[in-house]
Amino acid sequence: MDLQTTIYLVVGASFALYIGIAIWARAGSTSEFYAAGGQVNPVMNGMATAADWMSAASFISMAGLISNMGYGGGLFLMGWTGGYVLLAMLLAPYLRKFGKFTVPQFIGDRFYSKSASTVAVICLLTASITYIIGQMTGVGVAFSRFLGVSSEVGIYVGMGIVFLYAVFGGMKGITYTQVAQYIVLILAYTIPAIFISLQLTGNPIPQLGLGSNLVGHDVSLLQKLDQVVTDLGFGKYTTTTAGSTLNMFVYTLSLMIGTAGLPHVIMRFFTVPKVADARSSAGWALVFIAILYTTAPAVAAMAKTNLIRTVNPGVVMKDANVYDKEGAIKYEERPDWMKRWEKTGLLKFEDKNGDGRIQYYNDKTKNAEVQKKAEEAGWKGNELNVNADIIVLANPEIALLPNWVIALVAAGGLAAALSTAAGLLMAISAAVSHDLIKGVFKPDISEKGELLAGKISMAVAIVISGWLGLNPPGFAAGTVALAFGIAASSLFPAIMMGIFSKKMNKEGAMAGMLAGLAVTLFYVFAHKGIFFIKGTEFLGVIGGANSFFGITPEAFGAVGALVNFIVAFAVDKVTKEPPEHIQHMVEAVRIPRGAKAVDGAH
Repeated sequence: MDLQTTIYLVVGASFALYIGIAIWARAGSTSEFYAAGGQVNPVMNGMATAADWMSAASFISMAGLISNMGYGGGLFLMGWTGGYVLLAMLLAPYLRKFGKFTVPQFIGDRFYSKSASTVAVICLLTASITYIIGQMTGVGVAFSRFLGVSSEVGIYVGMGIVFLYAVFGGMKGITYTQVAQYIVLILAYTIPAIFISLQLTGNPIPQLGLGSNLVGHDVSLLQKLDQVVTDLGFGKYTTTTAGSTLNMFVYTLSLMIGTAGLPHVIMRFFTVPKVADARSSAGWALVFIAILYTTAPAVAAMAKTNLIRTVNPGVVMKDANVYDKEGAIKYEERPDWMKRWEKTGLLKFEDKNGDGRIQYYNDKTKNAEVQKKAEEAGWKGNELNVNADIIVLANPEIALLPNWVIALVAAGGLAAALSTAAGLLMAISAAVSHDLIKGVFKPDISEKGELLAGKISMAVAIVISGWLGLNPPGFAAGTVALAFGIAASSLFPAIMMGIFSKKMNKEGAMAGMLAGLAVTLFYVFAHKGIFFIKGTEFLGVIGGANSFFGITPEAFGAVGALVNFIVAFAVDKVTKEPPEHIQHMVEAVRIPRGAKAVDGAH
C-alpha cells in the first residue's frame, strides 16, 4: 500500500474514533458539559490531562526547537515540566476542594466580586486564544504535508473536526476523546524514536541511545553532533544557551508559572470526584507526560543527525570534511521526503552559488575559520531553510521508516494539536457562558440556555482561532510560549494569592491582573504587532528588540507576574481588607481534606 493511502486510512480511523467517542459520551447537562459530571477516574483523568497539556507545541514543535537550539532548548523541557509539578502541588488540590467549574469562578468567589471574575475572563480569553493559534498552526503543518493540502485548508479541516467532538461532547466527550488521543500521540512519538535509536546507536531505548556511541564507531552521538554542528558554524549542541543566562532563566520561569496558570489544564482537576483524586490524577499525568518529555531530547538530536547526514552523506558516520565540494548532496538527487516537504513551503532550497548542490550551514556565524572555509569551498550562503515545526513529523521519513510509522506520526501530531485545542475551547466556552453570561449578565438563565450559549461561544471561538491560525506570529512552540507568558503574568499570581493570602482583597487582585496583563501585552505587541497583526510593531517605542535586559517577548511573562504581585500588594495595603467570611473560606480551602461536590447548580 502506498504512503498516501496508508496516511488517509490511519488518520481517518483516528478521526472516526474521536467523533464516535464524542457521540457516545455527549454531555446532557451543564455539569457534564463543564466538568464531565465530576466522576472521571484519576488514571483516565491523568491520561486526558497529559493529552490536554501536551499540545502541538510539545509533539510537533518542541523537539524541533531543541534540534535547532541544542542545550538551550532544554528550557522548554524544564519550564513546562517544572510548571506542571508546581500546578500539581500548589494549585490543583485546593482548586478542586473549592468545587467550582472554572478559574474565573474561583477568582470571582474568592475575591467576592463579579468585576474580578470579569477581569479573569479577559485574561483567560487572551491567554487561551493566543495558545490556540499555536494548535491551529500545528494542525495546518500536519495536514499540509500528510493530507496533501495547503496549510490553510488543513486548518479549516481541523476546525471542522474539533467542532464536531468538542461542541457536542463538552468536557465529558473531550475527556474520553483525549484518553484516545493520548494513546495515539504517545505511540506515534515513541515508536519512531525506538526505530531511529536502533538505527543510529543500536540501543532501543531513545533516552539511553542519546548518550550511546554511534553504530560501528567509538564516538558518542552527541560528541559527533557537537563536532559537526560547530564545523558548520552553529553553536555547540550540548552547551549553547538561548540568549543570555538571564533570558534563559526568566524564560524557564515564565513557562513554569504560565503552566501553573493555564485555565484549560486547571479545569481538568474539577472532573474528578475527590481532592485525593485530584492529587492522584496529577501524579499519573506527570508519569504519562514524562514518557514524551524524556524522549524529546533524543528525537531532537537524532533528527539533527539524520538531517545533516542527508545533506552531507557520510559526514556523521564517517570523518568526511563538511566543506568537501563533492560532499554536499546534489539537489536533483535529494530524497523523496525533501520533495514532499518542499510542496508545503516549510522546507525551501535556493541554489545561491549555482553548483546544483545543497549547502546547509550557519552563514551568519561570527567564527572566522568557518567563514574562511565556506568561502574557499565556493559557498555563497545557507541554501536550505528547514522550518522547526517539521522536524518531528519529517523524522521517520528522513530515517526511511515504514509507511505505517509515518502515518502513525501524522495521526499523533494531529491528536496532540486537536486534544489541546478542544481543552482550550472548553475553557473559553465556560468562561463566556458560565462566568460572563450566567455569572454577570443573565444570572437567571436556564440550564438549557446556558448549555446552548456554551456551544455557540465555542463555535465562535473555533472560527476566531482558525483565522488567527492562518496568520500566526511565529512557530507553534514560540506562539504557545507567548500564551504561557500571558497566563503567567495575569492568572497565576491571582490564583496563588487567592489560595495563600487570606488578606488579599478584590482591589489588589484586579489591579494586579490588569497591570501584569497590560505590561506583558505591551512588550509582546511591540515585537509581534498589535494583536499579532504584522506591520503594527512598535519596537522604536521600547528602544528596540529585547530592550529590557535582553529578555525576549516569549520570556517576558515572568516580569509581568512580578509586576502583578507588586501592584496587587501595593493596592491591597491602601484598601479595605476582605470580609471575615472570605478569610475563613480561604483557610478552609487550604485544608486539603474532603471536597465539595462540583457545584452543578452553580
